[in-house]
Amino acid sequence: MTRTVAGPRAGRARLFVLLGPAFVAAIAYVDPGNVAANLTAGARFGYLLVWVLVAANAMAVLVQYLSAKLGVVTGRSLPEVLGERLPRPARLAYWVQAEIVAAATDLAEVIGGAIALHLLFGVPLVLGGIITGVVSLLVLAVQQQRGQRAFEGVVTTMLAVLTVGFCAGLFFSPPDPAAMLAGLVPRLAGADSVLLAASMLGATVMPHAIYLHSSLARDHLHAPSTSTPRILRATRIDVVLALILAGSVNIAMLLLAAANLPGREGTDTIEGAHAAIAGALGPVVGVLFAVGLLASGLASTSVGAYAGAEIMSGLLRIRVSLLTRRLVTLLPAIILLMTGISPTWLLVVSQVVLSFGIPFAMIPLVRLTRDRELLGEHRNALTTQVLAWVVAGVIVALNVTLLWLTFAG
Repeated sequence: MTRTVAGPRAGRARLFVLLGPAFVAAIAYVDPGNVAANLTAGARFGYLLVWVLVAANAMAVLVQYLSAKLGVVTGRSLPEVLGERLPRPARLAYWVQAEIVAAATDLAEVIGGAIALHLLFGVPLVLGGIITGVVSLLVLAVQQQRGQRAFEGVVTTMLAVLTVGFCAGLFFSPPDPAAMLAGLVPRLAGADSVLLAASMLGATVMPHAIYLHSSLARDHLHAPSTSTPRILRATRIDVVLALILAGSVNIAMLLLAAANLPGREGTDTIEGAHAAIAGALGPVVGVLFAVGLLASGLASTSVGAYAGAEIMSGLLRIRVSLLTRRLVTLLPAIILLMTGISPTWLLVVSQVVLSFGIPFAMIPLVRLTRDRELLGEHRNALTTQVLAWVVAGVIVALNVTLLWLTFAG
């Protein structure tokens, strides 16, 4: 006799099927740029800036939910909605800045993968960048051949791998509980900590994650009979769970550095921080950390290429193969690696470029999700809208501060 799942169990099963897009978008929050910032914060200031990551994650939950809601309710991505509303000259100009942001994102992620391969196997950086690009091609091929759900599965698996890799060190060297709690109190210690806090908080919400999440939520497979309120409920759960995981990984990296790297030389680079971690906790932890970095680079560069394709499709109404786009966008990163410029410096520059793109993604998102004509009954409530504008204002202001402090030396 066949038994059917009914009642609450059936409801939970259907809800589980709706989860996934936020875990792909969350990769943007644990990319190599975040790794560099978190390790630097812990090595230089100990537990002082834990509160920054907690605040950044809280803001990211709201931003990513609004992006996903736009895709669910309208059936269109943020680039598509903007492409429909902007006149041609403005649409082309908007696309140019979005492409520059996508290129900067790709640069950071390919460099992260190259550094990880160098740490693990001694692979030269240029060859490591090429290998990272080839593997990302294979990941994107999964999306092309097997669909979005399979792609989500691959990326989520990489997210699990990097979580283990970055968090493993805490089991060997647990953080100081009292100092960790003290780090939740908002405070700073001089101009250098202000710059680093602005970098961590202002650059947490990445433009490509905002563009992409609306697309992922739009395309995510769900039963036609599922109501929009139910999908939005699942979306909220998806976003909260994914960003709790990503935020925990970021905090774990800072705590690992705070407990083991203060006072050690050379921790201003990922390579130096890796060497210090391996020296303090042993080669096994060093290998696990490098594996986490590799998973971060491979997953984030695949997601970045996906985001770039969606940006082009929405704004230019040109659909380019993900594999073709991956090959084209890989070239600038490989060329820069061939110049011999410090990879860590290139990561810093890429984060500065990303800062320019934040207002162009944040401000339209907040405005559109309040539009009654566009979202109808699902538009932002007044309280949500006020909070969204506050978050957007804080993020934009911190990115402006980051740019000013960077160029002012």
